[in-house]
Amino acid sequence: MIRALIEGVILGITLAFLVGPAFISLIQTSIYRGFASGIQFAIGIILSDFVLIALIYLGAIRFLSQFEHQLPVGIIGGIILIVYGIYTYNRKAKLSENTKIKVPFRPVSFYRYVFKGFFINIFNPFLLIFWLGVVSLVSAKYGVESREVVIFFSGTLGGVFLTDLVKCLVANRIRGFLNFKVLVWMNRIVGLMLIIFGLVLIVRVVLLFV
Repeated sequence: MIRALIEGVILGITLAFLVGPAFISLIQTSIYRGFASGIQFAIGIILSDFVLIALIYLGAIRFLSQFEHQLPVGIIGGIILIVYGIYTYNRKAKLSENTKIKVPFRPVSFYRYVFKGFFINIFNPFLLIFWLGVVSLVSAKYGVESREVVIFFSGTLGGVFLTDLVKCLVANRIRGFLNFKVLVWMNRIVGLMLIIFGLVLIVRVVLLFV
């Protein structure tokens, strides 16, 4: 169980540093709307991740409960994770070197940024593919209805949320370093970590069925 928790936290922290629409919007919100708004945005992100994981898991649980499906599904999930890592490594940051983050001023409502974080994150099509791969791989590794699956994803979501809180706290400092080159290297590092994570989990799944 401890291993599942550690692996989940590592994946969550890795995912939190994936440079995409949610990452940029979280930094923007924290810089221009303050820490409280940043927390609301982070809550929206974590809620959307939870919804995606729950829907994918509930949809796959009957299929994955059949033993003969677990090995191929686990391998496919790992491949998806590796491909996503390769895509992330090669993806270019959407900010140009001279781009400055600007957000127009508007009155803040309490739940506004929760909804904003939720919908920006959940409508990222690549995130759905990512979680599909992770759910398949983890379910095949630990067993569909095992306690380790819950612990793994609790660690993952906890890692994402805590890392997002840290990003909110240091947003003003990050602003001075958030440029094109930094975003490119962050994507490369995260991409490599996802590739390694996928490879390691595939090996472990295969070893379970050998």
